[in-house]
Amino acid sequence: MKIEIWSDFVCPWCYIGKRRFEKALARFDGANEVEVVWRSFQLHPDQPKGARQPLAEAIAAKMGSTVEQVRAMNAQITELAAAEGLAYDFDRYTLVNTFDAHRLAHLAASLGLGPELHERLLRAQLVEGEVLEDPETLIRLAAEVGVPEAKARRVLESDAYARDVEADIRELVGLGGSGVPFFVIDRAIGVSGAQPVEVFLRALDTTRDREAQPAAAAR
Repeated sequence: MKIEIWSDFVCPWCYIGKRRFEKALARFDGANEVEVVWRSFQLHPDQPKGARQPLAEAIAAKMGSTVEQVRAMNAQITELAAAEGLAYDFDRYTLVNTFDAHRLAHLAASLGLGPELHERLLRAQLVEGEVLEDPETLIRLAAEVGVPEAKARRVLESDAYARDVEADIRELVGLGGSGVPFFVIDRAIGVSGAQPVEVFLRALDTTRDREAQPAAAAR
């Protein structure tokens, strides 16, 4: 079973959804036969490169709301994240363009380190307050999970994997997705958002049962 997950590193719901999905997978009979593939998406594609903004101010401007309203919303998300063991720190969160971070994630995937770097970048952005547009920061974080610094630097100094990131984004739109996190199981079932563990588990069970039916009929 192949599970593709579209996600963005600046997306608070993506990390929550990742944790809930992982809990469902731990309860799934057949988890050892599951392949998880991380796909790229930009939650804020219009964020200019080089523009770094505090989250509350940036979202308030985009939504036409007040900074106080955004901070209240973030407080609620922080509570939900805490229930999943994640200590979000929105006071240190910096909104940036994540395109280069996604290019680096594709490099990591080519080295068999995709899941490790995805986890590291989510934590860096949402818990540790790292600035994921800074090249030296990205190189350092990638090195922590085993990506050679020289390879990471070459990618960031070029346009390597740009087409791969763009292809991932187009593919999600083609599948009917418009936001993240978005989970696609064997290109048969889609789950949108940071759903409860039971929803993920039901989707996994349903996919497994559907795929077992033709095999049973053949016998």
